[in-house]
Amino acid sequence: MARFSGVKQGVAVWLWAIVIAIILAIVTAIAGSQWDILANLQSFPRIPVTPETATLTGILTALGAAVVALIGAVLGGLAGMRYHRRVDRVGLGR
Repeated sequence: MARFSGVKQGVAVWLWAIVIAIILAIVTAIAGSQWDILANLQSFPRIPVTPETATLTGILTALGAAVVALIGAVLGGLAGMRYHRRVDRVGLGR
């Protein structure tokens, strides 16, 4: 995929992942209570946290994961671009 512009391809892959995550979040919000299997299981321990702490931690974790995913996508795009340049150089005899 990253034949000509690795950074653009990496960012595009990252944006697709964000769009898919948003769609899954919407589907989960709509139908999540009907399919909540974990609510019926009482075997999971309860962690005593306040809603404010859980919200702040969740936001910071989501932002951190998004940044790490973006960096990984860009680096993957650059690696793919480098690979394709090397293959083209060998294949075209330059």
